[in-house]
Amino acid sequence: MSPSIAAVASVRDVSKTYGARKALDGVSVEVGAGEMVALIGPSGSGKSTLLRSITGLHPIDPGKGVIQVFGETVQQNGRITGAVRRARGRLGMIFQQFNLVGRLSLFSNVMLGSLGRLPAWRGLIGLWPRADKDKAMAALHRVGVSEYAAQRANTLSGGQQQRGAIARVLLQGAKAILADEPVASLDPVSARKVMELLVELNKRDGLGVIVTLHQVDYAIRYCDRVIALQKGKVVYDGPSTGLDTKRLIEIYGPEYEDAFWEAKA
Repeated sequence: MSPSIAAVASVRDVSKTYGARKALDGVSVEVGAGEMVALIGPSGSGKSTLLRSITGLHPIDPGKGVIQVFGETVQQNGRITGAVRRARGRLGMIFQQFNLVGRLSLFSNVMLGSLGRLPAWRGLIGLWPRADKDKAMAALHRVGVSEYAAQRANTLSGGQQQRGAIARVLLQGAKAILADEPVASLDPVSARKVMELLVELNKRDGLGVIVTLHQVDYAIRYCDRVIALQKGKVVYDGPSTGLDTKRLIEIYGPEYEDAFWEAKA
């Protein structure tokens, strides 16, 4: 696989070891700009490790593995490079537990998305440029939670907090979104709203999206491409329409019947 400068992420022969366990075992994948890709697999398959390795949150094993983000090398031979800071500025991260500061208002949490392009002291005292304030309110309005802008984040529902986290990514000006189990803590209605927002950002704004999911039915419904991992190895990389029952059983084994009864219905 030759890396593409247009790729959100290019991962070549990457491994990651925790003790005796191989979380990633020679993984090679590339996600192009504008793609919406789901990472699926059983618990412990390596999907979250892969996502976090792309951002440099997890250093990869020494060796020939290389990770590039938008054409810049962020990890090589087990070392995180100086380019990782620029890469993180272009990647908007969304987490299962929202990563909002509970005591701050939703508006203030969204404003934190502008810190990467402002002097730190301005953020510490809340001296935000008017243009950024306007963009923050526009982002909150777009994701449907502008009426909660003044409310403390820890008083909001999970779905409202996650949409606030997406608004923060919009203010950041990210070129791609990496979402790690963004709907795992949400009720079904809120989960669908969050997934629909990610699809809109992908289709309308052209943002690349890589999202880890336990819900295979969501991966099939909302993502064009699926990458499945099993014991740290890529076992499927193709269109979501190719995930038939036989393939899912190969990926999940005996967990399939319990985990995906909804997808079969």
